[in-house]
Amino acid sequence: MTTPPPYIEIDGSPAADPALLESLMTGYGHFTAAQVREGRVQGLDLHLARLDRANRELFGEGLDGERVRGLLRGALESAGRRDAAARVYVYPDVAGGARTTRTAVTLREPYTHVPAPWRLKSVPYWRPAPHIKHLGGFGQTYFGEAVRREGFDEALLTSSDGEIAEGAVTNIAFWDGTSLIWPSAPCLHGVTMTLLASRLESTRRRVTLADLPGFRAAFVANSRGISPVAGIDGVAFEVDGKLMDRVYAARDSAPWDAL
Repeated sequence: MTTPPPYIEIDGSPAADPALLESLMTGYGHFTAAQVREGRVQGLDLHLARLDRANRELFGEGLDGERVRGLLRGALESAGRRDAAARVYVYPDVAGGARTTRTAVTLREPYTHVPAPWRLKSVPYWRPAPHIKHLGGFGQTYFGEAVRREGFDEALLTSSDGEIAEGAVTNIAFWDGTSLIWPSAPCLHGVTMTLLASRLESTRRRVTLADLPGFRAAFVANSRGISPVAGIDGVAFEVDGKLMDRVYAARDSAPWDAL
C-alpha cells in the first residue's frame, strides 16, 4: 500500500502535483543540462551515460537512454521548439516507493554565451559526491551567490589547504604556456570538459592556489559555454587568444547528435 502525498500549497494555492513537489523538496536526485540546437545535442551519449551511472548509484537501476531521448523530443515538440536550454531531472517517486523514480524535462530559452573574461574568487568548499551532477547543491549555490555579490563571476571550490577542484557550476583548466592542466581533485567531469579533454592534449594533476602565479592563462567551461579567466583572487591572467581559439575549435568539432 502506498502512502498518499501530503497536502501542499504554494503561495496559498494547492500544488498542481504535490507528489512531484514533495520529491523535489527532498533534494535527492540527479540531472543533466544541455543546449539543444535544431533538435540536436553535443555529447548526447555522454549526457545519457551520466544519467544512467547516477541512477544506478542513487536508485539501484539504470535509466533507459532511448526513453530519455523520447522525453526530450516530446517536450520539444509540445513546446514547439527546436532550440532550447534543456534539463533532465530524475527524482525519487515518494508515492511509488524508494526505488521508483520520476523523470522531468525542463525547457528554457536557448542560452547565448558571450565569452567575456571571468573573475573568480576561491572559497573553502568541495561538493559532496562531486562525480554526480546531483540536486541539493546548497553549498555551491551559497558560495556562488556570495562571490557574485562581491562582483565576481564564479566561485572556485577549494579544500582547506587550497587544492582546487572546480568552479561552483564549471570545470576549470589552466595553461602554463606548454601544457593544458585540469585539476585532479574530485570534481564533476562535465560533458564540455570531457569533449575538450578528448580533443586537446591535456593532463590532470594537483593544482593549488599557491600554484596560480605559475600559470599564464585559464578558462572555465560548462554546458552553457567556455570563458577565459581574467583573474582568481589577486592573481591576474592574460586572455590567450591563440589558446582560446584552439579551445573553441575543439568544442566546435564535436558533432551534434540528433535526439
